[in-house]
Amino acid sequence: MAKPKRRYVCQACGGVSTRWQGQCPDCGEWNTLAEDAPQTVFSAKHDLSSGGRPIQFTPLDQPGEVPRRQTSGISEFDRALGGGLVPGSAILMGGDPGIGKSTLLLQVSANVAQAGGLSVYVSGEEAAGQVRLRAERLGLSRAPIQLAAATSVRDILTTLGMMDKPSLLVIDSIQTMHSDQIEGAPGTVSQVRGCAFELIRYAKENGVTLVLVGHVTKDGSIAGPRVLEHMVDVVMSFEGERSHQYRILRSIKNRFGPVDEIGVFSMEGSGLAEVGNPSMLFLSGREEPMAGSAVFPAMEGTRPVLVEIQALIVRLQSGATPRRAVVGWDSGRMAMLLAVLEARCGLSFSNAEVYLNVAGGYRLGDPAADLAVAAALVSALGDKPLSTDAVWFGEVSLAGEIRPVAHASIRQRESAKLGFSKAFGPANGPVPEKGLTFSGLTMLPNLVDRILSDA
Repeated sequence: MAKPKRRYVCQACGGVSTRWQGQCPDCGEWNTLAEDAPQTVFSAKHDLSSGGRPIQFTPLDQPGEVPRRQTSGISEFDRALGGGLVPGSAILMGGDPGIGKSTLLLQVSANVAQAGGLSVYVSGEEAAGQVRLRAERLGLSRAPIQLAAATSVRDILTTLGMMDKPSLLVIDSIQTMHSDQIEGAPGTVSQVRGCAFELIRYAKENGVTLVLVGHVTKDGSIAGPRVLEHMVDVVMSFEGERSHQYRILRSIKNRFGPVDEIGVFSMEGSGLAEVGNPSMLFLSGREEPMAGSAVFPAMEGTRPVLVEIQALIVRLQSGATPRRAVVGWDSGRMAMLLAVLEARCGLSFSNAEVYLNVAGGYRLGDPAADLAVAAALVSALGDKPLSTDAVWFGEVSLAGEIRPVAHASIRQRESAKLGFSKAFGPANGPVPEKGLTFSGLTMLPNLVDRILSDA
């Protein structure tokens, strides 16, 4: 609790001073200032059982109105949101600088405005002229977007109260907003929390879809107080490497739909373009068989995405410490998998450098990738290329068992749709899809024998 400030009241005239002094600065009397500690907030509001307004309860089984979603005109954006924009919802979007957050939201605002809705775009980081230049570059200069450059929340809400209620309100970004009711510079914890609360309250009371752009820290998490993520309805992360062409919009929290849904975009000269089949993006260039390459059907929410896992083993001639490098996967999990391969399968990686890469800069967090990584490592160690029409999925335990994973049938269905004819996974798996041959594996040594025994 904040320490209460001291004040001194003159016993002769009632004047208040913040520090004690011998003479009252108001009436000039001497030795009349006495300390008068103000009443604390706790003691002033300790009794809360009376004086408030009664609230109205409704039974849980009472039928409610299902929120009607509004399409943004970008199917990948709607997919990540769970089906579209919900009126009265608050969305927080974070991402690295230059990843394309403002570009994507400008395209969404233009689509909503061109569909007949009122789009308001408030930029706190750029001048209105800079946003217009971006719109011209994207071919959206004729979109009827209401554009403004402002940082005062009071001015923004006052202006919005004098006009028709917008369908979409974009604040770029919340860290630049400032409220004159709160002490502190823009971007501080109190300012971010207070400004976000006022904007979210306006959106809830008026049925406006609010999108807040958030800065991120150097480790990729959204900057500002953690309570900001609790206040909003949807938290989205815009990911990708600026050196790569594609971008992934990932839903981390969603009160109106499933989490971990993704939308895949490609950065082009005319802005962000949708990628309807992301599996083809991560599987390009696989015409020739290559040792150390395995295809893994990953799951992102309800969406299967096939990615290529590449491994490289380099034997060392000297006694130097071998290096382990991982891109796109957990380095600790690869160390565990190498230990299982050595202890349970008799393979030796102690005098070799191990490099593992997920093609296209994709990041994997699915435990079902263990079997595909193990297949790539064994293939690279034995210099035995894997079949180009096979996929691998399954979780590997410390005992070397291949454990079942979720959504096995969906993974096989996507693999068959993309032309793969073989699938390797845990034994007792689901019924294989039409045109796909499924081979069940019980232990990790079975995988090693199958790969190294092939000519």
